[in-house]
Amino acid sequence: METFFRNPASAVLPYQTPRLRDHYLLGKKLGQGQFGTTYLCTHKATQNLYACKSIPKRKLLCREDYEDVWREIQIMHHLSEHPNVVQIKGTYEDGMFVHIVMELCAGGELFDRIIQKGHISEREAAKLIKTIVGVVEACHSLGVMHRDLKPENFLFNTPDDDAKLKATDFGLSVFYKPGEAFSDVVGSPYYVAPEVLRKHYGPEVDVWSAGVILYILLSGVPPFWAETESGIFRQILQGKLDFASDPWPSISDSAKDLIKKMPYDHATNVCLH
Repeated sequence: METFFRNPASAVLPYQTPRLRDHYLLGKKLGQGQFGTTYLCTHKATQNLYACKSIPKRKLLCREDYEDVWREIQIMHHLSEHPNVVQIKGTYEDGMFVHIVMELCAGGELFDRIIQKGHISEREAAKLIKTIVGVVEACHSLGVMHRDLKPENFLFNTPDDDAKLKATDFGLSVFYKPGEAFSDVVGSPYYVAPEVLRKHYGPEVDVWSAGVILYILLSGVPPFWAETESGIFRQILQGKLDFASDPWPSISDSAKDLIKKMPYDHATNVCLH
């Protein structure tokens, strides 16, 4: 007989769930985030492989933390039809953990491919950034702001060269209404937009982050760099881009123009040649 868990006082999910272990077998650790650990998991009935993000409830220190996890799950369901978003397969909760079962992306992070290659050709960068901007546009059309776009949060579904790129980690994402302004400083230092640092921003900050990713794809280095986090933030607020160092002299003007437009005009019309 299947056992269901539901303790309203400590529950993250507003509904009962079966126990994860009744349906899945957890395997090796795949990654570690701020709140949760991701494991390989096997569906017992089909032997299909998935990824399972397990979030210890002891790390959820206040009601806001509980709401953040529930919002992440809602947003993943909200975006579940998009082909370039990691698909959520199910959610499970017990007394100790909340588990989010997702499709397994076996091709690794976009970040790792950049490290492996140093930098990427314009043709390949065009394909990747078109996918990334497509995800941003889809999020925004559904009233979702990601707020943590970076190469570590894009995964390839297979190790093949023609693998599909998929967005993941919606832990900092929020729902928003047109014209709504946010003030909480969130994101990752190299990719955060100046509006976030000024504590008054909207969905345009995702386009800034996509522009930073494009700069890194083409050059292999971040556009704003310093020894300390506060130094990085100063560089971002100054906003000076280096197009003099290698490999920029060999990169097309259209690519450089797009990078200039994306962060500063927050344009979403991506066309690289």
